[in-house]
Amino acid sequence: MMTLTKMSNAVRPVCFSAGRFCFILPDMARHILLVDDDALMRRSLAFNLEQAGFRASTAANAEDALSLAKQTPPDLVLLDIGLPGMDGLDAIKRFKEQFHIPVIFVTARRRNLDEVLGLELGADDYITKPFDVDVLIAHIRAVLRRHDSASLEPSPQPASPIMIGDLALDPVAHTVSLSGKEVALSRKEFSLLQALAMEPNRVRSVDELLASVWGAEFVGQPQVVYVHIRWLREKLEKDPEHPKRIVTVRGVGYKLVGGK
Repeated sequence: MMTLTKMSNAVRPVCFSAGRFCFILPDMARHILLVDDDALMRRSLAFNLEQAGFRASTAANAEDALSLAKQTPPDLVLLDIGLPGMDGLDAIKRFKEQFHIPVIFVTARRRNLDEVLGLELGADDYITKPFDVDVLIAHIRAVLRRHDSASLEPSPQPASPIMIGDLALDPVAHTVSLSGKEVALSRKEFSLLQALAMEPNRVRSVDELLASVWGAEFVGQPQVVYVHIRWLREKLEKDPEHPKRIVTVRGVGYKLVGGK
């Protein structure tokens, strides 16, 4: 569980707007923006981030966080879902549109994780409260490494459309159609379908799909694959409860087969 720690005297927050958001100023490091309406959580977690070598800033609500990010763009945002005013689900859209930076959801709302993952709002990872600080730090470092690696990768070369039965996937146009009718998929849903479609009828393990779609250093739970498979089936299968196209091979993984 997270241990609340007293702020050391060496770390002096500089606060603005009647204390609604603060900078925590240690040595130069990767900048993490923590958005949470719990003042004790903000103070303790900012200290622990600084102890781990990060530079931290905090905000009590999404509006202040967006304003702060414009002044000092962060490298990563830790975003609580249950915020006053604009909640985290709306705020992540703004962060992704305006700053194109990784976001980790920090939430106690376990029952809404499927919604977060299914709607694919762009979260790079999530962690649920209560949590161990070391686990959170591992998530942060893994997401930053994935983001850094992605920014250094060369742009992919154009690829030919993939046809599997009545399913067509165009990697260049980033479109999917079924029997000639376009199907709207989220970014991660498209990537997961593409990973399966690259080798039709080959069984891909959950670990393979996690590495291919979420990155080799993803430290989240495998449930993220199960959720996205379910959402793909709801969009591509005639009967999602008895799938014929995206098939489960028990104890092994999933495969994409040509189906009508």
